[in-house]
Amino acid sequence: MNPILHHRPFCPHSRFVRLILAERGVEADLVEARPWERQEDFLRMNPEGTAPVLELADSVAVVGADGVAAWLEDTDHGPADRRLMPEALVARIEVRRLTRWFHGKFFEEVSSLLVEEKIDKRFIPAEHGGGAPNTAALRAARANIRYHLAYIGWLAARNDWLAGAALSYADLAAAAHLSVVDYLGEVPWNEEPAARDWYARVKSRPCFRALLNDRVVGMQPSATYADLDF
Repeated sequence: MNPILHHRPFCPHSRFVRLILAERGVEADLVEARPWERQEDFLRMNPEGTAPVLELADSVAVVGADGVAAWLEDTDHGPADRRLMPEALVARIEVRRLTRWFHGKFFEEVSSLLVEEKIDKRFIPAEHGGGAPNTAALRAARANIRYHLAYIGWLAARNDWLAGAALSYADLAAAAHLSVVDYLGEVPWNEEPAARDWYARVKSRPCFRALLNDRVVGMQPSATYADLDF
């Protein structure tokens, strides 16, 4: 029986979990979570009421993007040549640092703002925070994306992958967050060719295919979203 991933299709943390599971060859059944509905079954698994949550056998719940990544490492799923955490201590520290950067700083300053204002507010009832976008939040995200993209370009220009010689959790964290911003047409790819070329390599991997098929009802993706050679 496959584990069940309770996720939100355009939640960057949920997308990260989908990517790392697919990269490590773990099949999961997807169930869309709507945390604002405060469903009792979901809250029993995660009292925080947030996605993603990976439900294992015997109702064991692995909560959060970092929790699922740790579970993958603890249980050693998948072939050794597709591991996402390097062996060397210093390299592992760097992977964790960058993964934290994207899940924390990039999320707070860019992806959470754009997803909430341009996607979530379209579907969440007004009493739970839905409604018209906050233009100040959009302006902030559009300004912030530029220095984040410059940092990604700098990392990509000096390494084979963001954290070093091999694909890691850091690459898939960055790509998960960028993917939702790219769907919305908010990534100035022409400003950072190194970042664009790195992202093209990541989204060409098989683990990305399912994400590129996702669509927001009533909102078409940008021209670059599913283009592997943009």
